[in-house]
Amino acid sequence: MHFQWYPGHMTKARRMMQENIKLIDLIIELVDARIPLSSRNPDIDELGKNKARLILLNKADLAEERRNDEWLEYFKEKGYSAVKVNSKKGGGIKSIQSVIQEACREKTERDRKRGILNRPVRAMVVGIPNVGKSTFINALAGKACAKTGNKPGVTKGKQWIRLNKNVELLDTPGILWPKFEDQEVGLKLAFIGSIKDEILQTEELAAELIRFLGRDYPGVLDEKYGIEAAEDPYDTLGKIAESRHCLTKGSGYDTEKAASILLDDFRNGHLGRITLESPEEPEKKEELEQKEGRSG
Repeated sequence: MHFQWYPGHMTKARRMMQENIKLIDLIIELVDARIPLSSRNPDIDELGKNKARLILLNKADLAEERRNDEWLEYFKEKGYSAVKVNSKKGGGIKSIQSVIQEACREKTERDRKRGILNRPVRAMVVGIPNVGKSTFINALAGKACAKTGNKPGVTKGKQWIRLNKNVELLDTPGILWPKFEDQEVGLKLAFIGSIKDEILQTEELAAELIRFLGRDYPGVLDEKYGIEAAEDPYDTLGKIAESRHCLTKGSGYDTEKAASILLDDFRNGHLGRITLESPEEPEKKEELEQKEGRSG
């Protein structure tokens, strides 16, 4: 299975982000807590140089709690502010305002020394498609948000959402496409539903997920579907089809329907809290690259 993104979108989105980034003090980057690294776009580090940074592990309720804490630690060690949230249910949202102030403390201090008092922090929400940017903005702004309209020195047509007297959000979320050299990143994005299912082979994708779960979360499928997982993932898929009475018009089992059920169950958290990558993985990769660099 090969995953592809369309560079035309990327170029336009990157250009828009470059224009908007000049106007803001803080970049709030949303990542999916199940794949915190694979759901990032490395361009943001380049575009957001010299800006305060806040990374939000969104959908944290779907990821393993222990892993959430490890990822928070990982990002904090890299110099980011980091918080776990669940935008849909509002978990962690209340703490965001104070985290924003803390992330921008140096900038506020610089302003104060220059005699600029009470200027709100201007923030921009960025992330890849379907990571939950709009849901987050709505949860943070609530119903009472007021658009402050155009301001002097602000590009015409830019709208700001005033959260309170201290924080304003640019109301256009920055959309960046995920960037991946290796196909494993594409596979993880497909698992969580960030790539349209219509262009994927559902059974193949489900078989890959079964392989992963068998390795990292053994017993999860047995418990959920009342089956005994087989060594071959396609056999396991057949057992899920049998367990869920997915039948074809003949007398066979409808494994495509079973694949869709499995993917939906995973995406909606019905298999339990599952994280698809750990902070050790990028650290091991960095060590390997450094070794290769030294021996090169």
